[in-house]
Parts: sequence; structure tokens; C-alpha cells
Amino acid sequence: MKHTFTAIDFETAQSKRWSICQVGLVRVEGRQVIEKLNLLVCPPGNIYHPMNTQIHGIEARHTARAPSFASVWPQIRHFIDGQTVVAHNGAFDFSCLSQTLSFYDILPPLYERQCTYKIFGKGLAACCIEHRIALKHHDALSDAMACANLYVIHLDRTS
Repeated sequence: MKHTFTAIDFETAQSKRWSICQVGLVRVEGRQVIEKLNLLVCPPGNIYHPMNTQIHGIEARHTARAPSFASVWPQIRHFIDGQTVVAHNGAFDFSCLSQTLSFYDILPPLYERQCTYKIFGKGLAACCIEHRIALKHHDALSDAMACANLYVIHLDRTS
């Protein structure tokens, strides 16, 4: 169904894309948000680069007792497997997912990829200002929610 999708965003602990430390997922059906999920994840070794922490504010102390991505994968798989998945700057988020699944030796699911950066041609913050969408940038759930709102705008324009 064209109007059913999952918006996704990841924050990472380091420049390595398999170092996911936060997952934000927003499930939309019929242009309505039906489910949200915000998870802190302990990246491998719980090692953070100061630049990444400066961007999103997540530190090793926040994820020290958080589950690994492999542990939360069964909880989030249904958001992605066989679905349309939307990200803003999909090149980053889809790479994070792929590399993290590979790191944990998890078979990747099949899903359709959409990128609101490619659709709108602007960064997330600029899009949110233009379309008056609330944003706490670099919080995975807020970024995913903003991406979901942008994709609904796109669907409205193309319907």
C-alpha cells in the first residue's frame, strides 16, 4: 500500500556505520502515525567518538546497560521487512542498517527504500523550517517523525 511506510533514523556512536546507538522508527498507515519506537542501543564496545556525542548528545553512560542491536532486531524487524522504508539521507541510514546487520551476521530483510532528501533536495532542518515541522535534530525519533511528515507531504503532492 502506497500510504503505508516506516520512517527510520539512526544515530551512531562513531564514524563506523555499524555503531548504531539510537534507533527511531515511525510507522504510518493511511497518512496516520500508528506506532513509534525509540530505542537506545549499546554499540559494539560501547565506544563513542566525541564528535558524534557532540552531535546527538548520547554518551557511553546512556547506553552502558542498553541492549545490543542484535537483541533489539526481533523487536524492530517487522517495521522494515517487506515494507517501504523512508529515511532522510537514506544513503546514511540504509548503510547503517546494512552494515550493522552484517556486523551481527543477521540476514538483511528485503524492503523498498525511499529518501526524503532526494525528494526535497534539502537537509532535514531546512525542510522542517520550510514545512513547519517540529524537530529536535539528531534525536532519532524526532528525525524519523520529521521524515514521516515530509513523506506524507510528498504523498499528498503526488496523489
